[in-house]
Amino acid sequence: MKNHTEIKALVFDVFGTIVDWRSGVAREAQSFLNRHAPGLNAFDFADAWRREYSPSMEEVRSGRRPYVRLDVLNRENLVSVLTHYGIVDVPDPEIDELNLAWHRLDPWPDAVAALCSLKRKFIIAPLSNGNIRLMVDIAKRVGLPWDAILGAEVARAYKPSPQVYSETVDILGLAPPELCLVAAHNSDLAAARQLGLTTAFVARPTEHGPHQRTDLKAEAAWDFVVDDLNELAQQLGCAD
Repeated sequence: MKNHTEIKALVFDVFGTIVDWRSGVAREAQSFLNRHAPGLNAFDFADAWRREYSPSMEEVRSGRRPYVRLDVLNRENLVSVLTHYGIVDVPDPEIDELNLAWHRLDPWPDAVAALCSLKRKFIIAPLSNGNIRLMVDIAKRVGLPWDAILGAEVARAYKPSPQVYSETVDILGLAPPELCLVAAHNSDLAAARQLGLTTAFVARPTEHGPHQRTDLKAEAAWDFVVDDLNELAQQLGCAD
């Protein structure tokens, strides 16, 4: 384990690490599906929508498309998924409202209390691919106590593009080891480590549902490996 005395700020992946996107999107989609596709499982719909997430961001990461915020990509992906399932003639206001499902996600049970503990000692902020308004809406709804909103819209790039991490270090006025990325995704941590950031893996083995196959465990010797954020707070000397 790395000596944590040099860490001054913690930044967090949000979708999957802080909030349970799958359950939240399925919950928000259920009434929509009851009207338009009553035979379609809401979790299957949520999974299909999420599968469009990374490919749509790769268009931006590759330079094939200029940066647009995640709300725009999510809406385009939603239209694609509706078309895939044969759900047609949905009024635009209904599509817009369903797209806001991502703004109304619930945190994992340990998240809020642990973040409040960590905030007493460290600067804490999201380092998410979600845009600023998206992050603010989630935080205000459930009480995430961020000190700042950082991530893709600030850097105008999507993780794991290097500039997302390097610009965050610069914005906070820190040396890379003084900034710790906390994430449930090994690829996110690997990109951060290449830029010299401290890394913390938190296990979220049901992010993708009961049959998850990826990110079930730490796949490298990250600086911290924990089962939940309360354990991370304890290791960093922030537990109540």
